Amino acid sequence: MLEPIEIEPRSKARSAVIWLHGLGADGHDFEPLLRQWGLADELAIRFVLPHAPIQPVTLNGGMRMRAWYDIYDLRFDGPQDTAGLDRARQLLLDLVERERQRGIDTGHILLAGFSQGGALVLHTALRYSQPLAGVLALSAYLPAPGRLASEKRGDPGQLTVRMDHGLHDQIVPYAAGLKSAERMRAEGFIVDFHSYPMEHGLCPAQSDSLHDWLRRRLG
Repeated sequence: MLEPIEIEPRSKARSAVIWLHGLGADGHDFEPLLRQWGLADELAIRFVLPHAPIQPVTLNGGMRMRAWYDIYDLRFDGPQDTAGLDRARQLLLDLVERERQRGIDTGHILLAGFSQGGALVLHTALRYSQPLAGVLALSAYLPAPGRLASEKRGDPGQLTVRMDHGLHDQIVPYAAGLKSAERMRAEGFIVDFHSYPMEHGLCPAQSDSLHDWLRRRLG
């Protein structure tokens, strides 16, 4: 991967947010919004915005693009690139360890992601044994749900999970997000699920809510 974009606070960072983009985008995707929020300086947060590797994506006819793992089709309960998921999970774990080596305790690291990035965040955090400041999955779904029961962390009820989804999402259907939340709850995770009258993206009311949520989690 390329070196991630980093939004550094003026003072020494006390916490970190690792924010993953969606399929075909890059680390710049959410950079303007995060800079606009001004939380880096206000709360001494380092925002880390990595770029996914470039690889062929089956869903898009084998076209090469930035992707965390391959996607075969839009049937989210069908076959999935589990080997690619696990490789991408290790990339994210390496970023978490990088922050830990820079002096940020895992309990002050929050993982966030949009669409495919959100799916990877869920795949990683639900299996990560250490404390985390929280998990944010936007317009996302739970990949490899059949593996969760045997691989989940030992304290699912202690992990703060927020999922947001658009009621009119035609890329990752609303039903896929809701079903994912229900599956996580069945495994003992407490999921705060938010619905918005939007498609596959963000809306102003959601942005305001996310800003306040991050302030509560990391303030």
